[in-house]
Amino acid sequence: MDQSHITSTNAPDAAPRACASAFDLDLVRKYSHVAAPRYTSYPPATKFSEDLALLRAGDAIAEDNNPAADAEGGQPLSLYFHLPFCESRCWYCGCTAVITRDQGAADAYLDDLARELELVTSKIDRRRKVAQLHLGGGSPTFFTPDQLRRLNGLVRAHFAYAPDAEVSVEIDPRKFSQEHVHALREMGATRASLGIQDTNRRVQLAIHRYQPNTLNRQAVAWLREQGFTSINFDLIYGLPLQTAASFERTLDDVLALSPDRFSIFSYAHIPWIKPAQRIFEDRGQLPGAEEKLAMFALAHKQLTGAGFVDIGLDHFAKPDDELAAALRNGTLQRNFQGYSTKAGTSLYAFGMSAISQTRTAYWQNTKDLAAYRSILAGGRLPVARALCLSAEDQRRRTIIMRIMCNRQIDFASMSAELGVDFAQTYACELASMSDLVADGIVRLTSDKLEITPVGVPLLRLAAMRFDTTLAKPAGPDDSAPPMHARVI
Repeated sequence: MDQSHITSTNAPDAAPRACASAFDLDLVRKYSHVAAPRYTSYPPATKFSEDLALLRAGDAIAEDNNPAADAEGGQPLSLYFHLPFCESRCWYCGCTAVITRDQGAADAYLDDLARELELVTSKIDRRRKVAQLHLGGGSPTFFTPDQLRRLNGLVRAHFAYAPDAEVSVEIDPRKFSQEHVHALREMGATRASLGIQDTNRRVQLAIHRYQPNTLNRQAVAWLREQGFTSINFDLIYGLPLQTAASFERTLDDVLALSPDRFSIFSYAHIPWIKPAQRIFEDRGQLPGAEEKLAMFALAHKQLTGAGFVDIGLDHFAKPDDELAAALRNGTLQRNFQGYSTKAGTSLYAFGMSAISQTRTAYWQNTKDLAAYRSILAGGRLPVARALCLSAEDQRRRTIIMRIMCNRQIDFASMSAELGVDFAQTYACELASMSDLVADGIVRLTSDKLEITPVGVPLLRLAAMRFDTTLAKPAGPDDSAPPMHARVI
C-alpha cells in the first residue's frame, strides 16, 4: 500500500503532499518505544465511561438523524457486524473472540443480532442508505454459507443499500470454501481481508495457527474467480520465533499472490489483557526490539519497492486501489476498522464488543456474550461503555484525523472548518512540536503543518500533540503506559 509520489491537489488540506517512500531506521528507533493510541477514534476507547447516564444510545441515534433530515436520502451509514466465533484460539490474538466448535452457537447469535437490529433500526431514519458494510471477528467464515445468507436477509430487511455500497469481509483461509464465496457474493461482497500473519510453519505452530500457504493461494483463486475486486492480507511482525530473514520469506510468499492491500501489524503483547499471550514469555520466543524494528523496515522496503502506496501506520495498497485513490483525493478516513474510503458516514456496529460512532458520541456493546444476550432479551440495547463528545473533542478529533489521513493541515482551511483561529487556538500544541521539527518528522510553516516523507511511519507522534487525554506530550524519553501500543 505505498505510492512513491503523491501530489497534492489545488484544494487546501485536501490531500497529502508529494511523499516518497523514505525510511529512516535510526529515527524510527529513537521513537519506537513511545506508546500512542492508534486513533481509530478520538478520544481513544480507553476513555469510554461505564457511567451510561452520561449518554443514552437511543438519544445519540436520534441526534445523529437530525443533520441528515434535509439531505436527499439522509446521511449515509457504515455498518459493522462482529461475528466472534473461532474454532481454536490463536495465542497472539487480541480480539474479542468466543472459542467453540458448536455450529449452533452461530444460529443463536443470529437470533441475538436480529433482536439488536430491531432495537437499533427502530430509531434510525430509514431514508439513510448503507454505503459500507464490514463483517469482522472472530472469524466470519466460522458461519456456514447458509448462516451468512440468513445474516444477509436480516440486514437487508432493515437497511437499504446505496448503489455503490462497499461490502467487505474478514476471512480465515483455514475455514473457507467455494460455497462461502458464493454466499458472500450474494451479500454483495467484493472485498476480502485474509488473516495470514506469517507463512513460516515454525512461527505458525508457535502461535497456535497452522495455515499452509496452499490454503492462502486457494482462497485467493476462489475469490478472484467469483469477482472479488480487492483482496487484503493481514500480516503481523514481532511474533514468536520470527526473524527478519523468515519474515522476508513470508513477504515473498504473499507478494507472489498479488493482493491489492496489506495490513502489516505490529504484534501487541498485552498478557495483562490477553492471558494466552503469557505462553510466549514462558518459552522466551519473542524477538528482541532490534529484530522487530528490522522486520518493520524490511516490510516497508519490500512493499514500497513492489509499488505499494504507504497509506499510513500499517496499511499499504496498490496505486490503483481505492484506498490509495482516497489518500490522493483527500477522502481517506479512519474508524474502528482502520483506514477506510467512505468519509462522512456514521458507524453503527452490531454484536458483542462492537463500537458505534456518530458525530457526537461513541458507544460499545458488552464484551460478554451471556450479558449481551440477556440484555437484548430484556428489550434493551446491550451498551456497556460510552462517551459523549464535547465541542472541543470534536474539533480535536477533526485535527487528529486530518493528520492521520491527510498528513497535513492547512491553517486557513482548518480555521474555516472549525470556526476558530487554528494557529492561535492551538499555538501551544504547535509549539510543542519543536522536537519533531528538529528531527525532520514534521515541517511547520506560518500557514501549514506537514508530515514529512520520513515522518509517515511516526504519524501518531504529531497527532498525540493535540490529544488532551494523555498525561503529557510524547517524546523519545517517555515511558510506555500499558493502555496503548507502541508507535512501532
